[in-house]
Amino acid sequence: MIEELQYCGAGEHREFQLYLAIEDIEHTKTKAKSPQTNGICERFHRTMQDEFYATAFRKKIYQTIDDLQADIDVWLKYYNEERPHTGKHCYGKTPMQTWEGWYPSCKRQITRYSLSKFCIFAFVG
Repeated sequence: MIEELQYCGAGEHREFQLYLAIEDIEHTKTKAKSPQTNGICERFHRTMQDEFYATAFRKKIYQTIDDLQADIDVWLKYYNEERPHTGKHCYGKTPMQTWEGWYPSCKRQITRYSLSKFCIFAFVG
């Protein structure tokens, strides 16, 4: 059972806050640019910059934020479900495979939402 959740991301998402409250999960936020507590998120931001943004704006001129968001969503699906990771905990698996291996009873909808919108650390007690 997840007892505490630490993430970097906006805290104003009401559905997310409601889910945490219903499940009695403690919510903590990390400070930006603090690799001691936030290294995985900082690495994700760098990877997204290098693998998505650095090439996306060379390939396409975005007319709307929705167009950009659609391409970000495609990249996030690739990043979470297809791209193997060699970092801590993944050992060549995708983040989704790793997450599902740790928490097979979690609802996939919540897992997918969480992984695609935030960098997440779940502390299990």
